[in-house]
Amino acid sequence: MKKNRLEAFSDGVLAIIITIMVLELEAPEETTMEALLPKLPIFISYVLSFIYVGIFWNNHHHLFQITEKVNSRILWANLHLLFWLSLIPFTTSWLGENHVEAAPLAFYGFNLLMSAVAFVFLQASIVKFHGKDFNLKTILGFGIKEKLSLMLYFIGVVLAFFVPWLSVACYFIVALIWVIPSKKIENNISTF
Repeated sequence: MKKNRLEAFSDGVLAIIITIMVLELEAPEETTMEALLPKLPIFISYVLSFIYVGIFWNNHHHLFQITEKVNSRILWANLHLLFWLSLIPFTTSWLGENHVEAAPLAFYGFNLLMSAVAFVFLQASIVKFHGKDFNLKTILGFGIKEKLSLMLYFIGVVLAFFVPWLSVACYFIVALIWVIPSKKIENNISTF
């Protein structure tokens, strides 16, 4: 199967996710700067989530630049990823409305963790389908950046119940790690 429909569908879903998130933002009724202060946690959770959706979109784009073809396993793996990403507007809203309460913060982190796990599964499905001669496995790998991210997500989920601000820090650190995409794929696109 060709990959074009999968890419177009994924791009559409991610655009809808961002649209839903921004529609959740409500402007204050008053016209003063002080009226914005109660909305600040909602805005910060939106910005963090927008960055995360952007990170996943960017990495998804790079992944499918080097993917030659897809099969049904890859289609389902991609849907698995999109399922977890589609929950981001909900977890963002719940987190923003409740600041740093344990349950919303932990569920937000769990949502990010499962999105990352789904992305790893998608990569593995692509590598398996393309075979051992396909150089993608060595380019993608499962390096320090990936392991550190999964570990920080997990730690963030646990810390949400004990030290919420450290949990938030874990989620911001992972975003900082990934905001600059890996050059491994970009440098090797011409070899495919």
